[in-house]
Amino acid sequence: QVQLVESGGGLVQAGGSMNLSCAVSGRTFSGYAIGWFRQAPGEDRAIVARIAWNDYSPYYTDSVKGRFTISRDRDKNTVSLQMNSLKPEDTALYYCAAASYVFATEPRSYSIWGQGTQVTVSS
Repeated sequence: QVQLVESGGGLVQAGGSMNLSCAVSGRTFSGYAIGWFRQAPGEDRAIVARIAWNDYSPYYTDSVKGRFTISRDRDKNTVSLQMNSLKPEDTALYYCAAASYVFATEPRSYSIWGQGTQVTVSS
């Protein structure tokens, strides 16, 4: 059974840091991209960062560049999102997802999704 399971969300003050982890299992993700998405109430789900499983090729949406870092550990089958200098506008439900196209950025390109983890940044 293919699974993506997020962990690490919670409540943090503005300016703080948080690390999200996505554990992947059930198949090989060679040739896949793993993306982190977020969705705030009343807004569309949007990509935050993406990494290719086989090589690095990171992508970041403009609003998180310089603050967030995506990384993957192929031995542990995890993809992490280190979030620094958090802002209240980063508050959202964060999802990890997998796509068979390594440059995918649109949610519709991702076929496997985790259940999501809530990140709340207080001002």
